[in-house]
Amino acid sequence: MWSLSFITRENLKEHIKNTISTYEKTLDGIDLSKFNSNIVDPIKMVFDSKVYRKNFEEVIRDELVRQRDKTNSNAIGYFHQNMFKYIKNCEVPKEGFDVIYTKEDGTKIYVEMKNKHNTMNSSSSQKTYMRMLNKIAKDRTAECFLVEAIAKTSQNIIWKVSVDKEKMENEKIRRVSLDKFYEIVTGDKEAFYKICMELPKLIDEIIEENKELQVGTDTVIDELREQNPDLLKALYLLAFKEYEGFDKI
Repeated sequence: MWSLSFITRENLKEHIKNTISTYEKTLDGIDLSKFNSNIVDPIKMVFDSKVYRKNFEEVIRDELVRQRDKTNSNAIGYFHQNMFKYIKNCEVPKEGFDVIYTKEDGTKIYVEMKNKHNTMNSSSSQKTYMRMLNKIAKDRTAECFLVEAIAKTSQNIIWKVSVDKEKMENEKIRRVSLDKFYEIVTGDKEAFYKICMELPKLIDEIIEENKELQVGTDTVIDELREQNPDLLKALYLLAFKEYEGFDKI
């Protein structure tokens, strides 16, 4: 029996399918050119290898995971934000705030979404806060939320920041965990929990229906060994080929 009253099974499945489609670019195998598209840092790899007692093949595989994870983190941001396209009285604008929720009395909540509570530095926090201050100054009935998918705790609190060393707070600018925001827009305090419970089942179903979703073969290590059997030397040449002295390798 379907337990989510605020979204149909079909719509949630469609949204998950769209999110998985953003993963597809990371399913392709990674070759040396793609691996080094932003120039990997061999010095970091030396430290990682020695400090974590890993060989260079293991360190390279870790970097492949990191590169995929960076792309997939954007996919999860897509998942959290665009879920609200399917929920009553919510909209996802093409630009500006991430989500706008219109309450029953017609007033609006403007939302900036973050995946984790620690993803904004001080400068980014100040910029976001000032943008929210500007919004509530122009529309005195509006509220602004910083909604965090992974907050430190379940919360709906005033967002307090320091701008140019001056402490600022406003009742209408709040820091809200994702579960509490779902409760506000759906009226169901367990709405986010229920989504989480359905998520693995629907992902399994979609993958079962799409057999072509397979992870490609990475060729980075083989290509590096073709350039030099010593992976460290091959990594050095990848970044420092034109630097003085490295022609000795």
